[in-house]
Order: sequence, then structure tokens, then C-alpha cells
Amino acid sequence: MQGIFNWARPALLAVSLLCASNAAQAQIVALGASNTAGKGVGSEQAFPAQLEALLRAKGYGVHVVNAGVNGDTTAGMLARLDSAVPDGTRLVILDQAPANDLEHGLMGQHAANVAAIVGRLRARHIKTIVVPNMHVWGGQHLQPDGLHLTAEGHAAVAARLLPLVAAAIGKR
Repeated sequence: MQGIFNWARPALLAVSLLCASNAAQAQIVALGASNTAGKGVGSEQAFPAQLEALLRAKGYGVHVVNAGVNGDTTAGMLARLDSAVPDGTRLVILDQAPANDLEHGLMGQHAANVAAIVGRLRARHIKTIVVPNMHVWGGQHLQPDGLHLTAEGHAAVAARLLPLVAAAIGKR
């Protein structure tokens, strides 16, 4: 039996080192709808990916998870909150997507849903940054549909979020 464990030790060591390196990264989740997902530009140019690159360039060990779903509403975000924001998450960036709530006739529930999302995250000791209006933060860099950000708009959002996120997670 001893021989079996001897050959497994290097593999167990590699797995434990991998887990330790992942634990050293601060997990950030970008929760939102189509602009968060990167509709029209792709997830690699969406603000979560651009923000991760900016933070890493500044020396932060972070991973920004893109939990954007095209067409989602705040009610949908609230319903999927626990699955979209795993344990160990330090910060959530919430794109409240008011246009989707408006389109689906849910504006009467919008503020309550945003408050419920923030409250549930706070109860889990997860910091939250609420983006009030992607269009304003994106510097009016919009695709022809007038709703979704261009790659430049996503870069502007990432740049605006950078100091807020850095302050929220602190230097590691």
C-alpha cells in the first residue's frame, strides 16, 4: 500500500499547489446583462476581461468572472445570484441593466431587486460596486443599436472601475 501513495505524492503536491495559487487570487464577479456579457464585442473585449487585464498590470492577483447574461433582468440576476456568485468571491460589480427591466415591464421592481441583490451579497460579506448606467460610464461609445457598448466603451468602463475595484479589494 505504501508504494501506491509514493507515486501519488507528486500529483497531490501539484493539486495542492494549484489550489493554493487559485486561493491567492481575489475573485471578482461581474454580474449583469448583455453589456456585461459583451454582446457585439465578445467576452474577451467586455469590461470584465479588460478590467482583469488592467488590475493584473497593476500587480493585483485577481480573476474577474463574467457572469453577464444577454437579456437578463434584475429579477433574473436575483434568482441566479447564488450560482453566479460562488463562495470565496470578494467583490461583485453589478450592472443593474435598467433597460431590460423597463423592456419587460419590471421597473416597479427594479430598485427592490437591486437592493435585495446588494443585501444578500452584504449578508455574505461580499463587497459590491453598483454601476448606475453603463452608457454614461462607457462614454457614449455605443454600437449602432444604441444600447450596447463598443470595445472602446468597455475600455472606458474598465478604466472607470479600476480605482473603485482597487480600493475595494486592497493591495495583496
